Amino acid sequence: MAAYRSAAGFQRVLHAVKHVCFSKQRCGVIICRYSTVYDPNEKTFDKILIANRGEIACRVIKTCKKMGIKTVAVHSDVDSSAVHVKVADEAVCVGPAPTSKSYLNMDAIMNAIKQTGAQAVHPGYGFLSENKEFAKRLAAEGVTFIGPDTHAIQAMGDKIESKLIAKAAKVNTIPGFDGVVKDAKEAVKIAGEIGYPVMIKASAGGGGKGMRIAWNDEETSDMGFFLSGHISDICANGFCWCLQVLADKHGNALWLNERECSIQRRNQKVVEEAPSTFLDPDTRRAMGEQAVSLANAVKYSSAGTVEFLVDSKKNFYFLEMNTRLQVEHPITECITGLDLVQQMIRIAKGYKLQHKQSDIPINGWAVESRVYAEDPYKSFGLPSIGRLSQYQEPLDLPNVRVDSGIQEGSDISIYYDPMISKLVTYGKTREEALKKMEDALDNYVIRGVTHNIPLLREIIVHPRFVSGVISTKFLPEVYPDGFKGHMLTAGERRELLATAAALYVAVEIDGEKVEVSGEWNLASALLPITINGKHRTLQVCKHACFKLRVLSKLAASLSKHMPEKVPEDTSSILRSPMPGSVVAVSVKPGDNVAEGQEICVIEAMKMQNSMTAAKTAKVKSVHCKAGDTVGEGDLLVELE
Repeated sequence: MAAYRSAAGFQRVLHAVKHVCFSKQRCGVIICRYSTVYDPNEKTFDKILIANRGEIACRVIKTCKKMGIKTVAVHSDVDSSAVHVKVADEAVCVGPAPTSKSYLNMDAIMNAIKQTGAQAVHPGYGFLSENKEFAKRLAAEGVTFIGPDTHAIQAMGDKIESKLIAKAAKVNTIPGFDGVVKDAKEAVKIAGEIGYPVMIKASAGGGGKGMRIAWNDEETSDMGFFLSGHISDICANGFCWCLQVLADKHGNALWLNERECSIQRRNQKVVEEAPSTFLDPDTRRAMGEQAVSLANAVKYSSAGTVEFLVDSKKNFYFLEMNTRLQVEHPITECITGLDLVQQMIRIAKGYKLQHKQSDIPINGWAVESRVYAEDPYKSFGLPSIGRLSQYQEPLDLPNVRVDSGIQEGSDISIYYDPMISKLVTYGKTREEALKKMEDALDNYVIRGVTHNIPLLREIIVHPRFVSGVISTKFLPEVYPDGFKGHMLTAGERRELLATAAALYVAVEIDGEKVEVSGEWNLASALLPITINGKHRTLQVCKHACFKLRVLSKLAASLSKHMPEKVPEDTSSILRSPMPGSVVAVSVKPGDNVAEGQEICVIEAMKMQNSMTAAKTAKVKSVHCKAGDTVGEGDLLVELE
């Protein structure tokens, strides 16, 4: 029987909202650059259930409260104290931690709808947001699905069908194969005809899942395990842009400009911005018109996103359509002033769009950084778990928006996506928006888990990114050996050492005097200081980007005689790079393995990581089996 909670009065709900910083400062027009204009005479729904969790559930709840709509949160048992549960008017437990038993459990969610009397469901993104069966079940019960109808979900969810519809609607499509690839041999043949690099994408799948890039015949052939599913197309690599569309049930449709989404790792976006530095008005208009044409072709009604791949000559090709609200929607809201969640609710109720294409502006520039509980030094980000022992969002800075669903004390578990928040900054120009992002990242305090802020900050200030020369290969090209952290210049090294020393005692660094001043509160997570007249913001934490030691002269002279720890021979042992569960083990003691051969697969936070042998050798021992839960650094396999 599902657990159920109702907020004890308006004061209790208001207190919970205030507690997680859903304040006027955070939600006001100045901070977020969008507004929800609520017309009390325009009736929509009395109560909406949000079939999601985390930051997107909180985001939907925020707009519902502005519109006077009561909200219902669903949650797993481990999410019972989550922020989205606290800020909703009601909450229902729909099962245990695994998503298949909770957030993907349609029966439990349908029961929660009946139990609470919710009139509509907003699915957010992920989970059931693009599940046509869920939309059908809601319709059968007379409950409104805040999204497109099942026909559009089906048509755009199948990558083969969507490409054929796009062609018929005169939308530019990627040169490639429009059918299902039978096996690896056929894939190699087709890839050779198209020319490398090629992308192989599963017929169903999104968010970077079910997508592989191959650069030669060997890599294409190695994807035999992947080719057992339906493959929609094989296409050339390119830049990635998203066009936001909005359409009602009366045949009206708009395009809300583009989002630049090329900075990616593992085919998933990391940094986005709107508008794009590369797009000119004519190309933007042509792309927008094709996006609207596709939406009209499937009688689309709601918010959706059409993704295009673009080459260096500004030729653009349809990749896929996401029939839901996307993660990076805040940057579109910032430059247009529209609340996309409100628009989705209005459209679902049957209202016409309030705007014409000529009403849609590009006001200023917005940048979004996806802040993850990940170790950026491992494959640009392998998941990290733990409890947030200290958490402070940089909301005291102007024109900063943080969409999050966590707070100090929240747990980041292995069961769900490792996203902590979406950090968004806005400026009149790109330069201003980037500078605000740099400041916001410096002032963002996260303790208890490893996070990717060091990588995000390096991207934001990198000369190539600042100049706008970016592509989907940005990270591997800029960091071919992986991300190693910020490389200090001589001046930065002196500044950092001087700051550390100033906390201990004033000194000279390398024979040069460095002036460090500031009003320090060592109990604070942030240290705003001035170094030689230049303002800096530092954070002092246990797991720092730069490890410093302040020693006496005697200790410094003796330290060189201390023995150094001998690095572990990683060629003979395989340790788990992240906490997670063992999906498969492919070897047993005594087996001979070749260098690069898969030994086991570890899964965490919806991501599978293939572990391979570092050398050709015989397996000495195996310390895990399928189904085991492992921690970061746990020994998996030993080689002779």
